[in-house]
Amino acid sequence: MSKTLDLFACDRSQSVLRTPSWLGPDVHEEIELALEPGDYKITPGDRWTVVELKTGKTVYSGIGPVQIIHVTA
Repeated sequence: MSKTLDLFACDRSQSVLRTPSWLGPDVHEEIELALEPGDYKITPGDRWTVVELKTGKTVYSGIGPVQIIHVTA
């Protein structure tokens, strides 16, 4: 039986949201995101927010600073 390989399929997330941790300044938590980094808007403030631009959905609201990192498979 032959399998078709989809070169554009991705088992991993396109991006990772890196947030600070309460465990200390050198510790980070990572949240997988489904879209590319440019598909999100980060707004700094007392509570940092990350919003998915296409849907307007807030994917993170909390302590900062945060960053979105592109993940390569």
